[in-house]
Amino acid sequence: MEKEKNTTKNTKAKKPAVKKVAKAKEVEIEAVAKTAPVLAVKEILSEPTEKVAEMAGDTFFDESTDDAKGKKSKRYFEATGRRKSAVARVRLFTIKPFEEDEGKVTVNGKFYKQYFPTMELQQIIEAALRKLKSLNRFEVVAKINGGGTKSQAEALRHGLARTLILFNIDFRKKLKKAGYLKRDPRVKERKKYGLKSARRAPQWAKR
Repeated sequence: MEKEKNTTKNTKAKKPAVKKVAKAKEVEIEAVAKTAPVLAVKEILSEPTEKVAEMAGDTFFDESTDDAKGKKSKRYFEATGRRKSAVARVRLFTIKPFEEDEGKVTVNGKFYKQYFPTMELQQIIEAALRKLKSLNRFEVVAKINGGGTKSQAEALRHGLARTLILFNIDFRKKLKKAGYLKRDPRVKERKKYGLKSARRAPQWAKR
C-alpha cells in the first residue's frame, strides 16, 4: 500500500513539470512566428527591384515618375467621352494660368482650332472650361476616333467634363446643370424595309 501511495505522489508531482515545458515551447513558437514575417520582408527589400517584381507579379507597381527618356512625366486626369459613334480619350493637365482667351487643347496632335475650323464646334469644346471660368488654367490632350466632326466635338466636351470632376468634385454641380456630364444616347434611327427612310412611307395613290 505504501508503494502504491508513493507512485501516485510521484505522478502528481511530475504533471506540472510537463505543463511548464509545453508552455515554454509555445512561447518560443510564438516568438518565431512574430519575427518570421519581419525577416521575410527585410530579405525581400534587400533584393533588387527586378527580383521583387518577379516575386510580386502583377501586384508590383513602380512608383517612379520617369519615362523611358529619363524625363519626369506630368500628372494628369484621364476620362473617356462618347457621342454617337465617336469616342474621345481626354487627358487634363494643370498648368500656370495664362492671359490668352483661347484654350490650350490639342486633338489628335493638332491645335483644336485647326482640327475644328468652325466657330460652333470650337464653342462646344470650350463650353465646359468656360462654364467654370478656367479656360486658361488647364491643358487638354485628346485622341478621338469615329463619328463626324460634330459628334467628335461633343464627345470631347463629355470627356473633358468628366476629367474636371476627377480634378475637383465640386465642379460636378455646375457641369451637371449645364448637361455636359450626360451621355447623349440619341442616334439616327435605322431605315426600315418597305419605307423610304426610318418612318417615311412611299406616297399612297388612290387610283
